[in-house]
Amino acid sequence: MDDPLRSLLHASHLLAADHLASVAAAHARSMGARETVIYLADYEQATLLPLGGAGIPGRQGLAIDFTLAGRAFRHVEVLTSSPAEGTYRLWVPLLNGVERLGVVEMVFATAPSEGLEADVRVFVTLLAELIVVNDAYSDVFARLRRRKTLSLAAEIQWDLLPPLAFGTERVVITGGLEPAYDIGGDTFDYAVNGSAADLLVLDSIGHGLPAAVLAGVAIGAYRYARRNMADLPEMAREINDAIAGQFGGSQFATAVLAQLDIDTGRLQWINAGHPTPLIVRGASLIEPPHCPPDRPLGLQDNKPGCCETRLQPGDRLLLYTDGITEARSPEGEFFGEERLANFIATAAAAGDPAPEMVRRLMRRLLAHQGDQLQDDASIVVLEWLTGDERQMEL
Repeated sequence: MDDPLRSLLHASHLLAADHLASVAAAHARSMGARETVIYLADYEQATLLPLGGAGIPGRQGLAIDFTLAGRAFRHVEVLTSSPAEGTYRLWVPLLNGVERLGVVEMVFATAPSEGLEADVRVFVTLLAELIVVNDAYSDVFARLRRRKTLSLAAEIQWDLLPPLAFGTERVVITGGLEPAYDIGGDTFDYAVNGSAADLLVLDSIGHGLPAAVLAGVAIGAYRYARRNMADLPEMAREINDAIAGQFGGSQFATAVLAQLDIDTGRLQWINAGHPTPLIVRGASLIEPPHCPPDRPLGLQDNKPGCCETRLQPGDRLLLYTDGITEARSPEGEFFGEERLANFIATAAAAGDPAPEMVRRLMRRLLAHQGDQLQDDASIVVLEWLTGDERQMEL
């Protein structure tokens, strides 16, 4: 029997994205899989959508919140079902690091042994890597993941975003944003370089395409300064000058720029007219030391000052836009900081991996507003030294 992992890796060097599903299924047959179907999560992370191809059996989209496949996605675990005699179906999470891309369904005639299940996990890990690589130069996966048309502003914003989740043994970073198909001025970015974790959450003035263009300039300036090893005040100054230079005095963005020393827990941040960062410690909401905010980016005259505190092991740092806390229910009730912190603490106590915590938060936020968002909403949650990233390993 051919080694399916080695043969798939060999085939991947000249593999077109639209052939991935068929090629994966063909190589999985040497493992005994009668059927293999790849599902990717849509932009809202509400539905798992099947990737088609020659010889791939027809499948419908599967709800992430109400199906066995969705449970495998939510809890990052391999699940087995036997819907009929002689049919054993494996649902395997499709992961890029700790970022959940979707799941893979594999159907066998007999119950998979422990050794075969281990081989399947490695095989699916390679599939995830191939999806990420091919996604860089093909639209196949981006087209599949949309259940409706993205606005032009949303198209720009999604292309600017880093992966929604990243984790190491020292830090886990997870982001979320809504409305996924019509996001405008809200965005976030992050990078981990050595012992430094840099984060940015930004809210551009206005809506739609103009706000997305401003956010694009801001993200470009942020990355330019960060990659040139600027400190936080210099990064803020670079973004401020780029916005002011391109858009004039009537356009601006509020933001929080933060930097965590992963080795010590020292946290520094700059607040440019933005909601104050929050820290969730266990089940308690911790407000950082008072630090007056500076003016929004694009309107600053002087280099902004830095705020500072120190995280404790297990702390969760929340950076978010006002679309989170100021989201109103149909009765006019704000979502609020306390509700936000309580949701994070409860989800963590329930054992939710960080990406699932944020996914459920965005679903809860939509429900709070009767599924009608009044404003863009985005959030980044950073966990320091929690060990929770181990939950994301297969």
